[in-house]
Amino acid sequence: MTNQMTEPIFDTHQLAFTELFTPVLRDSLEFFTKVLGMTIVHEQGDSIYLRAYEDVYLYSLILTKAKEAGMGFSAFRTSSKPALDRRVAALKEAGVEVEERTDNYGYGTSYRFKDLDGHVLELFWEVEKFKAPERIASSLNNRAQRKPARGVPVRRIDHVNLLTNPANVQKNAEFYRDLLGFNIREGVLNEDGEFFATWLSVSPLVHEVALMGDELGGSGRFHHLAYWYGIPQHLNDLSELCIEHGIPIEAGPLKHGVSQALCMYIIEPGGNRIELFGDSGYLIFDPDWETVEWAPEDAAKAIIWYGGELPETYFRYGTPRIKDETDALNCYYNPIKTSLDKEGFISHLSAEREDNLYNTFNFDIEE
Repeated sequence: MTNQMTEPIFDTHQLAFTELFTPVLRDSLEFFTKVLGMTIVHEQGDSIYLRAYEDVYLYSLILTKAKEAGMGFSAFRTSSKPALDRRVAALKEAGVEVEERTDNYGYGTSYRFKDLDGHVLELFWEVEKFKAPERIASSLNNRAQRKPARGVPVRRIDHVNLLTNPANVQKNAEFYRDLLGFNIREGVLNEDGEFFATWLSVSPLVHEVALMGDELGGSGRFHHLAYWYGIPQHLNDLSELCIEHGIPIEAGPLKHGVSQALCMYIIEPGGNRIELFGDSGYLIFDPDWETVEWAPEDAAKAIIWYGGELPETYFRYGTPRIKDETDALNCYYNPIKTSLDKEGFISHLSAEREDNLYNTFNFDIEE
């Protein structure tokens, strides 16, 4: 029997780009360009704009220098200008404070707001498509840019995962569903029968956004940004590169239960967690898909189907950092201290600069 459901909202179309804050802008830049093979398209003030080689728009990542790591905002393109107007009107009618912004690089007027846990989001319609100069143009007419011959190059942006106060996960998922048109594809329940974590999408992907309970009780923190390879072998190639150059691997390569995707988690030099997808998992074509629910005791299986145990800090570490008594167990306790500089991957870190980075930026945590 067909499930009863409300009329779907198709106004929000896709995740377009994310801004990440980093206390070590140039070191983060070297990681994303020389390890993940991304391309710089623009520099402006304290921000650098980068793209993966199959991103359709100018860029999918903005790196911005800041005192602490974390997410600045994530932007979603709507399916049309009228769709943008409808979503903005719906947000305002629901009492959400919306800021109109016109000074955007590479895209038109946008509308910035916060979800119910404080994560900053944007909606926009007008955007500049990437036109590759001849030197990096692909011979494939359907590829935006030639595949870079450096690192293990990522293909496109995939999703963001937002750490959310456990008390807000359920209602925040409903915020994305009711006001932005997202579908709640999968969820992990807590002991009270509400969602502790949810995976949401506006496309056949299982998720473009995940909301995951913050076990440290924080609000508005960032868990990870994911990029897609589409080739599982690339996860093994990247693992080799990370081990050789001291880049912290938190988990993987592994297979998720949720989404069934093959992936791994690493920490970039600024301290932000990055997920790399070697496979998108299954796709959803059923128009009345029922949310897949995982029991509390199956949370670890939902995150890691195989490939190792769930790291203790998976639901705890996020950016910006907050005080956590398990820091000593954290495999990426010193995310900046890698051996990349020994191989010419990043600028040399003097002892004085390294000390300043650790004590001033990453570990200046208020009690």
